[in-house]
Parts: sequence; C-alpha cells; structure tokens
Amino acid sequence: MPAGLYFRHASSLQHETGAHPENKARIPAIEHELARRGWVGWEPREAPAVETAQLERIHPAEHIEHIRDTSAGGGGWFDADTVASAGSSTAALHAAGGACAVVDALMTREAPTAFAGLRPPGHHCETARPMGFCLFNNVAVAAQHALDSYDVERVAIFDWDVHHGNGTNDIFHGRRDVLYVSIHQSPLYPGSGPLRDVGSGHGEGFTVNLPVRPGAGEPIWLSLVQHVVTPIIRTFAPDLILVSAGFDAHRADPLAQCSLTTESFTKMAIAVAAAARGLGIPFGAVLEGGYDLDALAASVAATLEAFAADTTESEVFAPDDVTARAVDVLGRYWPL
Repeated sequence: MPAGLYFRHASSLQHETGAHPENKARIPAIEHELARRGWVGWEPREAPAVETAQLERIHPAEHIEHIRDTSAGGGGWFDADTVASAGSSTAALHAAGGACAVVDALMTREAPTAFAGLRPPGHHCETARPMGFCLFNNVAVAAQHALDSYDVERVAIFDWDVHHGNGTNDIFHGRRDVLYVSIHQSPLYPGSGPLRDVGSGHGEGFTVNLPVRPGAGEPIWLSLVQHVVTPIIRTFAPDLILVSAGFDAHRADPLAQCSLTTESFTKMAIAVAAAARGLGIPFGAVLEGGYDLDALAASVAATLEAFAADTTESEVFAPDDVTARAVDVLGRYWPL
C-alpha cells in the first residue's frame, strides 16, 4: 500500500489566471518537487470530476451554472480577485471531485491518508458566491459527501491557510455535525473570523476561529494547535478529519505576514496525524493557498511526509497570551 494517495489532474493547468498570485505555476512547482523526492512514497492518481449531485449539496444550481457559463463564454472576472478562463469550469469540477475522491479513498480504507493537490482552491467560496480565487468550496463539498455517502456522523475541518476560510465558516455556521477550526492572520483578507464568532443557533460552539497577528510564528501557531485545536478535535470525536491546507502562512509568502517555516507545517501535520490516529479515524487534506512557489512545494512535500510518518509530537509549546484568550472564550464550549 502506498504511503498515501495524491489526487491531481491536468485541468488544473487550464485554469488560466494570468499575472495573478493563484496561477497555474503552483501545480508544477509542487509536482516537480514531489517527483524529485520519489513522490515521498505516495501514489499520484487522476482526480475525477465531481458529480453534479455532490456539488448541489453545497452550491445551488444557479451558482454551478454561473461558473459553467462564464467559462463557456471564454471567462471573466467574478470580482476584483477572482477570475475564470475557458478552462476554469473543468478545473473547478476536478478540484471538487478530487476532494471527494480523498474522502472515498479514506472511508474505503484504500489508503491511510490522501491529499488533493488541485486548483482552484475553495475555502473562500460561499454557497452562491465565488470569491477569493475560489469557484467551488472543495472541502465543504467533500465534508458533505462524507456525511451523505458513508457511516459518518461528524467531520472536523482544520483550516490552516493564513486567510480565514469565510465560505466554509458560513456554510457550516449553524451546524454541529461539522466542526470548523481555523487559524488565520488578522487583519487580513477577507476580514472575517474573529475569536467571538463561534457559530450560531444549533451550531454555537462548533465554529472555532483563532486569529493571530501579523508576524505570528511557530510558537503561537503550534501553541494553538496543541492547546486548542487538537484538544477540541479529540473532544468532538469526529469520524473524519479534513485539512484545508494552505501554505501561505510561510514566512516567504508574498500575500501575508506570518512567519512559519516548512518545518512548522511538518509539526502541524504531525499533530493532525497523531490526533487522528489516537481517535482511530482517517484524515486527509485539500490544497488551498500558498503563493511562494519554493515554499509551497517544500511545505506540501513536508506535509505529505509527516502525514505518512507514524510519529508523535516531540516538542511542547507553552501557552501564550493568544492561546490564553482563546481558552477563555472557547472554554465555555469545550474542556480546555
């Protein structure tokens, strides 16, 4: 059995964005680095296109048609940041399909872990609004697919992209079958995700937002992972963990000001894998952001290696003021 399954598709290169930070060079940068390392023991596999029924569990038909029709017309801008080309609809269908394929591989135990290395990313996309480089919300579609298609009652999504995943946050805001946890820089696009946003109605407490200031590095991020994120996930006791894996909190990234290193992503990935193995559940990830090509490629490879390695956390990060504030707010909902 391979160390994991890596879902890819040539259509990711057909989503033409021009002189844009989220551009097609991201994919060959990742894949060339993985090939150089022998795919770190993972098996690359073709990502299928998502089924319309899977998409419609998150996005209304009008949204899906809007993406399709814009591409069929040669492309265009959805907003100041989000653009489509003639190939974007096909790419987006395979990006969402690859996320669902991650779920299928995990829930059928075909692989111990899996990763969807596709574009466009997804976590900013709302139910009926493409935004923030995102056309469909891939991880949300995948989480709903798991709930609808398998013996899954609860899914945890850990979003470590430096930008808050406003789309995923809002899609599951009033629900308690999906736990959404995000560490993200604030202030920063899209301007959402304050600590006080803990979900609404029946889902109050099941949205966990952990904003950090510009410049935040490994001690702050890993303290939050160790003292807030993984304890909440363990208490939630999901049947599946999905990571919205953006790599733009890297200190080399041009779109944010956090200061993680490639090794920091290794440590976060080890923490996720250890939590999942401790619970006896599958886990995988879906590519989100990351715009410095060298940092992106190295960090994806490091994450895949860490996901596949049966190791535990060796370094303990002391709680800091950021963690203390989070514990104070979230301790009303979770035993922290």
